[in-house]
Amino acid sequence: MGFIKEFKEFAVKGNVMDMAVGVIIGGAFGKIVSSLVDDVIMPLIGKLTGGVSFTDLFINLGDGDFKTLAAAKEAGAAVLAYGQFLQNILDFLIIAFCIFLMIKGINKLKKEKPEEPAAPAGPTQEELLAEIRDLLKKK
Repeated sequence: MGFIKEFKEFAVKGNVMDMAVGVIIGGAFGKIVSSLVDDVIMPLIGKLTGGVSFTDLFINLGDGDFKTLAAAKEAGAAVLAYGQFLQNILDFLIIAFCIFLMIKGINKLKKEKPEEPAAPAGPTQEELLAEIRDLLKKK
């Protein structure tokens, strides 16, 4: 019974719920950023590079001459599809940058706690020793 109680306390804690909400929002946010990359940024990059699509970049490791990655895969040729890897790196960098901006914005919105006043400075060790010395002299 202790295990069930412990699990219930864990599952109901705010941190677990916050994490669950974060995962759900993160999934939706990932779709938005992927669409931004696929539908906006990559076409612009393709236009700047003369119509080259990153996802179609590949190196044929086998025999034959293939015009597209799809044709090479259909023929069963061994290919190094580095274009998709570049696409995934770009996706990651854009997602990481967007999350950075989002967290930066959230941190600005959080109400900053006013700094607590510093504790009054007590006497230094030298001052205490001087007081003790003076009290001993009076005796």
